[in-house]
Amino acid sequence: MENRRILERAKSFLYQYARLLDRRRYEYFFEEGSKEAVIEALRPYQNRDGGFGNALEPDIRCPHSQPVPTEMALTIMDEVDGFDPQILEGIVRYLRDITLQDGGIPFVFRSAGDYPHAPWWAAERDDRPSINPTGRIVGLLYKQKLRTDFYREEWFLKNVAYIWRVFDQEKPAGYHDGVQWIVFLQHTPEQERASAYWPAVDEWLSRPGTIERDPEAEGYVHKVLDWAPARDSYANKLISDADVQKHLRALVCQQQEDGGWPINWPPVSSGGEAEWRGWITVERLKTLRSYGIL
Repeated sequence: MENRRILERAKSFLYQYARLLDRRRYEYFFEEGSKEAVIEALRPYQNRDGGFGNALEPDIRCPHSQPVPTEMALTIMDEVDGFDPQILEGIVRYLRDITLQDGGIPFVFRSAGDYPHAPWWAAERDDRPSINPTGRIVGLLYKQKLRTDFYREEWFLKNVAYIWRVFDQEKPAGYHDGVQWIVFLQHTPEQERASAYWPAVDEWLSRPGTIERDPEAEGYVHKVLDWAPARDSYANKLISDADVQKHLRALVCQQQEDGGWPINWPPVSSGGEAEWRGWITVERLKTLRSYGIL
């Protein structure tokens, strides 16, 4: 009964405050909604150039296309196993245009600064490559099998070469970089080559502070269930079952009075906070279901 109450409260929150997109995501995962409905709710965020903007990433209020919202579109299609040919064609066209001369995709373009944005979404230049979001974008393009014809195109090969260069020269700088490494290494067809990099990922994940073990830690930290939001998450190999259970109990307690879950960073606006909380609430419900709580 308590588990049912968790879902009921979350549903009430989502229908009061969340975007249509996140309501559709909820319906897909918990009420036998269709992947087509999720895709149709995603489609308006795509621009004519094929990229995504329009506050799909709620802390970037810029209407123009940006790399990270485009990455988010790929993750949404991936989570519902519903890669749409038209959307994917636009994304490929956009990425072809924004890939830098020596490979790599920027973290954010200066145009984000012309609109309300969180302070970390600011750029002085448009020509600096970043592993975030290049790694996961390329990894998800490898994962989907709807289209593979662009794998031999110059822009794609430049991005792949850039990622390998970063892996040879750097270590992950934080959670968001770590996700990029993991998704790319999981899905690159060069699995023999990838095997040489997993020890560095495991060593980094094992360092104190990379995976926050305290379920009550405050501030912008990434806890056990951020790294391992599902039973089959890569990082689970480095997390004890006791830690998982401790964080699951805390996650249930962190559901707020209105039924949603909080964010742990300062939002750009009240509207942005509501949108992020809708996204996060669906993510938390997915985690609770994956571990058998719901």
